[in-house]
Amino acid sequence: MHELRPRHAQRAAFVRQVQKQQREGFELAYLEAGGEVRSLAGYRIMEMLFSGRTLYVDDLITRAADRSCGFGGQLFDWVVQRARDLKCDAFTLDSGVQRFGAHRFYLSKRMNIESHHFMLQL
Repeated sequence: MHELRPRHAQRAAFVRQVQKQQREGFELAYLEAGGEVRSLAGYRIMEMLFSGRTLYVDDLITRAADRSCGFGGQLFDWVVQRARDLKCDAFTLDSGVQRFGAHRFYLSKRMNIESHHFMLQL
């Protein structure tokens, strides 16, 4: 997770934040190989007017050293199946505009670019 969110340098605060989100329905899934976590996904189920019951992926990361080894694809496919098993109507995520490799991956997984996400930092 540190590779995706390096600004969260304070481990204890980060763990507390994840635990708080888990009480609100956030779940973590990971793919392990050789005794090490290779890919990680954080997601939640939401009801949204535009998409219905939706599995929203907050975080999806594969360690830099493990990219192009199939770990991210396996975990992605597992989370999509989880959405189907939970009777979701949609599977969605946002991705930073600078993450070109991630965008190629999502497009290869047959995802569509449906909108722009805007944010006002407060």
